[in-house]
Amino acid sequence: MKIFLNSGIDLNIFSPTEPLGIIIIFIGLIFSGMIFYIIYAVSTNKESIGDKKIRTERDIIQKEKIGKLFPKKK
Repeated sequence: MKIFLNSGIDLNIFSPTEPLGIIIIFIGLIFSGMIFYIIYAVSTNKESIGDKKIRTERDIIQKEKIGKLFPKKK
């Protein structure tokens, strides 16, 4: 512990009342918010518009291929 006390860096610059401490807290809040948003987005499994369009096109192509393999007899 004496190593930190004898260093030339004033550790009070990191306190929450100093500008650097406020910036560190602000960056931490932004980072935490991003992490919670990512967890929320992954857990709700929201699809983008592009993903829905691609999936719909694949379903249509798959139905066409199945229709060619098994044509309906009249």
